[in-house]
Amino acid sequence: MRTLAIAALQTAPVPYDLEATWQRYADQVRATRSLFPHVRLVVVPELLLAAEGPLLGPTPEGWMERTAEPIPGPATDRVCALARETGLWLVPGSLFERGEDGRVYNTAVAVSPEGEVVARYRKVFPWQPYEKTAPGDEFTVFDLPGAGRIGLAICYDGSFPETVRQLAWLGAEIILQPTLTTTRDREMELVCARANAWTNQVYVVNVNASDPAGVGTSAIVDPEGIVRQQAGTGEEILVDVLDLDTVTRVREQGSAGLNRPWAQLARYGERIHLPMYGGAFRTPEWAEKRISDPAGTSGSPR
Repeated sequence: MRTLAIAALQTAPVPYDLEATWQRYADQVRATRSLFPHVRLVVVPELLLAAEGPLLGPTPEGWMERTAEPIPGPATDRVCALARETGLWLVPGSLFERGEDGRVYNTAVAVSPEGEVVARYRKVFPWQPYEKTAPGDEFTVFDLPGAGRIGLAICYDGSFPETVRQLAWLGAEIILQPTLTTTRDREMELVCARANAWTNQVYVVNVNASDPAGVGTSAIVDPEGIVRQQAGTGEEILVDVLDLDTVTRVREQGSAGLNRPWAQLARYGERIHLPMYGGAFRTPEWAEKRISDPAGTSGSPR
């Protein structure tokens, strides 16, 4: 059995105080390690360590530019040290990254228990026109030994079906989606989280900031689109053990024992013309190796 015990911390920063926010985050990670020693990975909301303030509160002039750092840099060095101290995998939400090109990106990182940055993902779909960071241009997955492959997405990325479809195509079985949503479209995001999980047969862990930084309602959704846990609006911790063999079962035997979209795409997707993308669907390697198709090419269209 391949399992991964995770903790999604629905929390909030100390507005515009980087040091106090860091101390709060580090204390919460240490408390999680103490309370739930079986947990292997901790994920927190988008831009937590950037100490963003409430939506309508006064924002210090040039806050994004002032707080942006290269990766690796002082902020990620601290996260790496905390990962080594606690022995945890850490996905510290996202940071304002100062890129080599001088632009500022909204970037999520994954840090191993050895204190190494093993993955870096620049948000491909910033919430425009409101978010001022530059968009990234590629999707990122990483492997967690003994468990499986994880994909990174950030907040508004989930509103674009291409995001999770591409991550699943790359072999992701869990999508970690740090989020900072302060507005009433949160309900739509939860619809997208369920749809992304179901249509791609992956777990989706969408962790939003708590009140007053965000509107909360973080959720963990399973590969059949069923909500395993959903938070309220305040500070909460969602602890869960994700069974990655469930992903294998659902992809081989169908969601609710019925629907096998990846098998169908593997069967004849390469014949489907996709002019929007300038090409056709390509069967992922993992689908060729792992998806069974008992019905064959003449089976049910679902």
